[in-house]
Amino acid sequence: MTDLHLRLVRYFVAVASHLHFGRAAAELHIAQPSLSRQIGQLEAQVGARLLDRTRQGTRLTEAGEAFLPHARDLLRLSEQAAATARAAARPTRITVGYTTGLIITPAVQHLRRKHPDADVRTLHLEWNEPREALLDRRVDAAVTRLPLRSDDLYVTVLHDEPKMLLVPVGHRLAGKESVTLDDIEGEPIPRFPDREYDAYWRIDPRPGGRPAPDGPAVESIEDKLEHIAAGQAVAIVPATLHAAGVRPDLTTIPLHGVEAGHVVVATRSADRGRLVAAFRASARECLRG
Repeated sequence: MTDLHLRLVRYFVAVASHLHFGRAAAELHIAQPSLSRQIGQLEAQVGARLLDRTRQGTRLTEAGEAFLPHARDLLRLSEQAAATARAAARPTRITVGYTTGLIITPAVQHLRRKHPDADVRTLHLEWNEPREALLDRRVDAAVTRLPLRSDDLYVTVLHDEPKMLLVPVGHRLAGKESVTLDDIEGEPIPRFPDREYDAYWRIDPRPGGRPAPDGPAVESIEDKLEHIAAGQAVAIVPATLHAAGVRPDLTTIPLHGVEAGHVVVATRSADRGRLVAAFRASARECLRG
């Protein structure tokens, strides 16, 4: 069995990337003669010549060409292994994000009981922040609603959530037992800058392909609520939003004939930390709707 030293593999990849010993040595902050000796040691370990120096510069041999992709894989896997070990060795803190109207307290308390040594923190996120907050590591898990881009994330549906129509208290539909999309055929609905989010919550296009009526452009939930309260629009919202005590001049009506929304827990797909896994389990157990 051949024991390859990763340091030597890293040196080889640097030379192969530059095809120049001098530039590779400068990048690695070592002397060029030392780099040449290290490459020689690697070739001895591999049992084949990997690089040739010619008058035109440095080139990979056939053996070097074959070895290079595997060398890069070795470095990548070693970095992933180290990152996974570091995550497992730092199980003392987790930050859980959540968006408006979603109560995560039962899952957070469950996690604290299971892991009394852990520092469990929470952070409120705006409607458009969960994905960014996960990827830039402001939070380690997020309880939010679809739609949510799932690439690089691990997303699990926790429960369905009915959709409601949000209107001002003096609206013609206020007080009805329920409404359908036909009842709001001509009602403007606020537009958000995120196309996927906007299409989902405006149900655009409507069944049959007709477009949803345009409403005022907004960037925040607060702006949307102000337009609705002023009688300029109505909105399709998750059932728990108004239950969160949004404002007294607005009311909700059950909206029938539309697909329910979905509440999810999301984490980074590469995150294998024990607290992250534990919170996902707590969320599945405690946040069933």
